[in-house]
Amino acid sequence: MSKTLARVSAEEALQRLVAGNERFLRGELHFPALVQETLKGLVDQQQPYATILGCSDSRVPPELIFDSGLGELFVIRVAGNVFSPEIAGSLQYAGAHLHTMLFVVLGHQGCGAVSAALRTRDQQDQQGSRIQILVNNILRGLPPSGPTLSPEARLAQAIESNVRWTVKQILETPEARTRVAEGKMKIVGAVYEISTGGVRFLD
Repeated sequence: MSKTLARVSAEEALQRLVAGNERFLRGELHFPALVQETLKGLVDQQQPYATILGCSDSRVPPELIFDSGLGELFVIRVAGNVFSPEIAGSLQYAGAHLHTMLFVVLGHQGCGAVSAALRTRDQQDQQGSRIQILVNNILRGLPPSGPTLSPEARLAQAIESNVRWTVKQILETPEARTRVAEGKMKIVGAVYEISTGGVRFLD
């Protein structure tokens, strides 16, 4: 059974993510092979050390960029790492039943969903009906347009703002307020830089 099945604090979980990303950057992955003993230990239970709400982008697999193995991360992925009732239910499950104490909202460099939201706001561009619902969720968290910023800087700013917007929405739920007040939950935002492989945790 994996050693990570022992419950860990939010701070220890965050340090594991940081250390895993550093191994990823060095090319020294510990990501375990699919061995039968690992699989057997996960048949009847899981106790991940952190919950990650990330984007569906194929270039941003949390298990790899944090060098974490089977059963170590509870991962929720949706384009633009947006918040919705369904996402809220998954997060509540992670807290109430899996007892993870660390929650990370993980955005990433060059996010297409955030880029689409900027085009909707600045150029009145419209997406297909269901995609537009997703984009509208992001629109509410975009920063004011910075006319002096380059397109790349404007997108980077919007990506970070979108992460912070999702964190804010999560923290405003009754469940999160209760768990934070009890010291049973820590939530942080982060941005993955595809060009370097590094993860930058937000203050």
